[in-house]
Amino acid sequence: MADRPKTTSKSALNGAAPAQKNPAQKNLAQKNLARKAAAVKARAQTERAQTERAQSETAHQSGSIKNICVYCGSGPGKNPAYLAAAQTLGADMASAGIGLVYGGGGLGLMGETAKSVILHGGRVTGIIPQFLSEKERMLKEAHELIITEDMHQRKRLMFDRSDAFVALPGGIGTLEELVEQLTWAQLGRHQKPIVLANIDGFWDPFLALLKHMQDEAFIRAGLEVRFVTVDRAGDIVPAAIAAAVPGVPDDPRIKATIRQF
Repeated sequence: MADRPKTTSKSALNGAAPAQKNPAQKNLAQKNLARKAAAVKARAQTERAQTERAQSETAHQSGSIKNICVYCGSGPGKNPAYLAAAQTLGADMASAGIGLVYGGGGLGLMGETAKSVILHGGRVTGIIPQFLSEKERMLKEAHELIITEDMHQRKRLMFDRSDAFVALPGGIGTLEELVEQLTWAQLGRHQKPIVLANIDGFWDPFLALLKHMQDEAFIRAGLEVRFVTVDRAGDIVPAAIAAAVPGVPDDPRIKATIRQF
């Protein structure tokens, strides 16, 4: 009986076929890729923030303002004057060529300010953590949207990208962000202008609390709290611009608006 011819399989010629990854291995590989991508993105954001921080400090030293960070409520409030103030502020910022940096939401005073800036031809940068993107209805019309991992990253980026800060009426979040900037300024960590928009006396209780802290010697010499207070929305942008000029405390244009405790 004739021997059968020997055959060589394709896999033998080309080497054994690579073993297929099981689902667990595939999942692990995907997670590793996602972690690497996140690390690259975070590194790029950090480098960009460092550049923008340097640019912001240069802008402040030269007395110019390119971007204002606005803190305000994600709701409209009861008083119609609050929404009107947000609309006026947005229009004035766009007219002055000043960009808006804000929390990225599309609701309440936050959304109204951003939409007004866009409506009048200005630029908007929204910075919002992932977990709030749906709750606060992230404003997709913003020219730039940055989605952060958490609140800490959000607040740091908002600080780095801004040359001044404005607080419109708002809730606990607005209060916390305002007080953080006042604290950093009190401790000498920055000299960027802080403007309190006391629309229809909204911030009067806060001003009374600061006075109480001063009376009780918790705010004292060497730990002064200094900022600008305006009562009219139309005075916000002029006050911020004037306060950014070195030596402005002696400027009669806004001297009466400066508060120090």
